[in-house]
Amino acid sequence: MDTREILNELKWREDKDLDKARIYYIHRGAPDDTKIISGSEIVELKNSFFETEESTLPYHRIFKIEYDGEVVFER
Repeated sequence: MDTREILNELKWREDKDLDKARIYYIHRGAPDDTKIISGSEIVELKNSFFETEESTLPYHRIFKIEYDGEVVFER
């Protein structure tokens, strides 16, 4: 499953909650070039990127997703 599919599943499945997700992505200039956001910060999931209030981020920058403390995606 790719990152977009995982995030959509967390958003739309009744037994899941996107707010419980932590998304780790590459952010040049941040400490260790890594930034972490909560799923609650995601405003919209598009085809090749997702939007937060502050930015638009392509899915290929995501390298790890945790859900409720468990790693559900990692590359």
